[in-house]
Amino acid sequence: MSLLEFLPAVGSGSAVGFMLGLVGGGGSILATPLLLYVVGVSSPHVAVGTGALAVSVNAYANLVVHARKGHVWWRCAAIFAAVGTLGTIVGSSLGLAVDGQHLLFLFGLVMMGVGLMMLRPIRTSVSAPRPVDRRMCLLTAAMALVTGAASGFFGIGGGFLIVPALVFATGMPVISAVGSSLLAVGTFGLATALNYARAGNVDWIVAMEFVAGGLAGGIAGTLLAARLAKSRNVLNRVFATLVLSVAAYVIWQNVPWA
Repeated sequence: MSLLEFLPAVGSGSAVGFMLGLVGGGGSILATPLLLYVVGVSSPHVAVGTGALAVSVNAYANLVVHARKGHVWWRCAAIFAAVGTLGTIVGSSLGLAVDGQHLLFLFGLVMMGVGLMMLRPIRTSVSAPRPVDRRMCLLTAAMALVTGAASGFFGIGGGFLIVPALVFATGMPVISAVGSSLLAVGTFGLATALNYARAGNVDWIVAMEFVAGGLAGGIAGTLLAARLAKSRNVLNRVFATLVLSVAAYVIWQNVPWA
């Protein structure tokens, strides 16, 4: 493999990892567009499968960091990951059956929605934690099934879907939702990647390069995030602008009736 093929993959992975570390999630939604338009992966389905694998590995790596800081509600995280994985398998199977251009167009619409959601300032929960009872577990499972299906269909880690779903279902603080979500993000990504790999839609070499770049970028992003913690909402707005820009480009490139 030439340097011109190696650098785009590692550089794109670093950008995704950096954004994940910097804003606490969401860089995964950039993986598919970067693999298609920067790395040069020709098939949308291969880009989705390869990106899902890379996102999974990076999510598990970040989970370790959050777990050491006590940010993970393990019972809720395990329920969400286990039930959501079932939805992911169904969603990724449906995604494989959809025409690549239509899949990317829908993906662009989801990116647009995520970008608009990111423009809203993050508020930290100050209410007392709710007890982890049967009602909470059932609500968490229901949210997981829906979120997992969406994650698998579009081949994204789903962090920006999982975090608000966990907050809604459990009332946990945002920082705990971010940490807990990483178990589901990693598991959803792995389930999606394995499903795509069965159909031959994972480029393993590009995935390894993307992961290597993502791990390095994640460290840099985390270090910078620690220094700019008070500017979290500013960082989210910057990231939202980036997501909206990429979404507009993906939609423009894949309008079904054009």
